[in-house]
Amino acid sequence: MKIGLVGLNQTGKTTLFQLLTGREEGGQAAAAKGSANAGTGIVPDSRVDFLSALYRPKKTTYAKIDLVDVAGFSASGENRNSGAAKFLNDVRPCEALVHVLRAFQSETVMHEMGEVDPARDLEAVETEMLFADLELAERRMERIKTGKKITKENAEELQLLERCFSWMEGGGAIREMALSEEEKLGIRHYAFLTEKPRMAVVNLDETQWSAKTWPKEKALRDLCEALRIPLLTLCTEMELEISRLPEEDKAMFMEDMGIDQQGITVLARAVYGLLGLISFLTAGEDEVRAWTVEEGANAKSAAGKIHSDIERGFIRAEVVKFHDIQELGSMAKVKENGLFRLEGKEYIVLDGDIIHFRFNV
Repeated sequence: MKIGLVGLNQTGKTTLFQLLTGREEGGQAAAAKGSANAGTGIVPDSRVDFLSALYRPKKTTYAKIDLVDVAGFSASGENRNSGAAKFLNDVRPCEALVHVLRAFQSETVMHEMGEVDPARDLEAVETEMLFADLELAERRMERIKTGKKITKENAEELQLLERCFSWMEGGGAIREMALSEEEKLGIRHYAFLTEKPRMAVVNLDETQWSAKTWPKEKALRDLCEALRIPLLTLCTEMELEISRLPEEDKAMFMEDMGIDQQGITVLARAVYGLLGLISFLTAGEDEVRAWTVEEGANAKSAAGKIHSDIERGFIRAEVVKFHDIQELGSMAKVKENGLFRLEGKEYIVLDGDIIHFRFNV
């Protein structure tokens, strides 16, 4: 599942991509060429850290997210139309979007629209995607209407598209429509941009971050609330500084700055959750690992994430809650206290479950 980082130019979007993927050089090169850049970022997880310290495994593996640094959208300028088309094409394959918005002030990095206004920038990108969806729906409706024969399936599709078009014409996003599961499947192949889940990240400078506020904050918060888009704050300048420190100095720096958790960690977890994903854990001397499943997945399908043979030959899932092993300090003590459970294939996996699968092939 791909997460697209989107926004206007000079927002700090590529720096955020570098922080999430650890690919500083590649990100800058792609940005300079005006092209999308793909990479993989880990999802930091203190539970994995704890289990790794406990088991001292040969290998530790965190959950991962696939990220795309979409070339900056230009809301003005001579090449706006051609640039917008490329932007929209790069965004369409992404399953979810993170708007990176600029609040930071800089005398050397000028905003292309002059004044810094994150609410205006968010609205510009959202409006562009809404118009693209309207155009897409209108073209498909026209093709159905002018076809030689309108089948029953075509008529049902047309009716659904007309509902979508009317909703979007009123300024609504597809993701907010009351659609049945069947209807959602019916429009999935269109990859409507307003159907994709999204969140917003406002990039502050160090002064704004310390003050916990920024100019035109209320306008942005009001807009995000109206669009039902979660909003996070981040200072990429400071996050980049932290990322370049030796490990032994990071904790000291963060303590001095009053930071409990790196913003990039909070963002990675939020992006992971944006798609309705959770992690179950496996732990042992060979490997401690976080496995990604969709929220609501049952034990049998979770077993298939490790190997299809385990899913096929599933017998039982041995489940331990992370907070129990964290509190008691060992798996042996968890079992002694009767907190070790055997679950069947329909057991709904919860975030942070430590699972060992019994299977027979």
